[in-house]
Amino acid sequence: MDVVSDSKRIVLLGKTGSGKSSLANTIFGEEIFKISHSPTSETSLSCGETRSVDGRNLTLIDAHSVFDTCGSEVLLKEEIVRCITECAPGPHGFLIVLKVEKFTQQEKDIIKEICEQFSKDALKFAAVVFTFGDQLPDGWRIEDFVQRNEELSTLVKNCGGRCHVVDNKYWKRNTGDNYRNNQIQVAEILRTIDKISEANGGMYYTNEMLQAVKKHIEIEEEKIRQSTNQSPKATRDRAKSTVLNELMIRLVATATGAVLGAFLGMAKHIKALAGTLGLSDVPLPSSDAHGMQSVPKAALSGVLQGGLMGYSAAAEAKTVGDAFQKATKAVLDKSAISSLGVKNVKQE
Repeated sequence: MDVVSDSKRIVLLGKTGSGKSSLANTIFGEEIFKISHSPTSETSLSCGETRSVDGRNLTLIDAHSVFDTCGSEVLLKEEIVRCITECAPGPHGFLIVLKVEKFTQQEKDIIKEICEQFSKDALKFAAVVFTFGDQLPDGWRIEDFVQRNEELSTLVKNCGGRCHVVDNKYWKRNTGDNYRNNQIQVAEILRTIDKISEANGGMYYTNEMLQAVKKHIEIEEEKIRQSTNQSPKATRDRAKSTVLNELMIRLVATATGAVLGAFLGMAKHIKALAGTLGLSDVPLPSSDAHGMQSVPKAALSGVLQGGLMGYSAAAEAKTVGDAFQKATKAVLDKSAISSLGVKNVKQE
């Protein structure tokens, strides 16, 4: 985690239809993000926009469907990689977006997924924002709603007790209510973003994956500056687009859950990554007291080495299919497997 002086990068996470794009528009005070409920619509892909809000230079990154299970594996992986590229070298905060609604099993599963995917370090940078606030019973505050559900209460507690509520449709009007008012709630959200930054020493959340992406983007920017005379924004946008395409090819052999886990600092899907790499019997202990799963360092190191082999082998690939073949061949090579240091490795 490093100190930065540019705009604060905030990633909005939640399932499709939770109101992420509308929340971003509410925070910016203008219609910037396109609203779409389709998991495959081109207009609903993850994107980032920067605006000045109450004296703050703020970049909001709408992560389209990172926690959805209805989309395809390929689409979901692309969304995660797109989000990683947009927020590199790391976000200053995460806004976990949920709806004020009756808790069905689907809502419980989403909350469970969020709790399992985030590391404790990442949750230090997170807050929960509820949309569809008009569904709150009369006289209730969002804290009353949270306290009535154990899973939800645990999530908010893990986020330092930070939670807010907006209503992107009905709370736009100033009715004199000092609570059910988007202007007041957005001011509170902005103060929470400031507090998250202060609590973390002005640093942003980052890890090795995000740092690698940052370096890659900087290299591409320098190449573009030497060959063209574009504006800084156009240069960075082009560099990010190039890096995004290359990452999609390089990460083709990695399980979606493992990519998301790497972004949020979790090893929850290391078993899936091991399977993708042709490994088996990699220990995965039960959850600890915080619901976070741990993996022995030796096993995790071995699996990640395998992942890097596939990543490196796919570097020169021109197509996704070619990348998959190169990555698989490298990982399944007998000499490569023997160097991983992971027991009970099977070769098909």
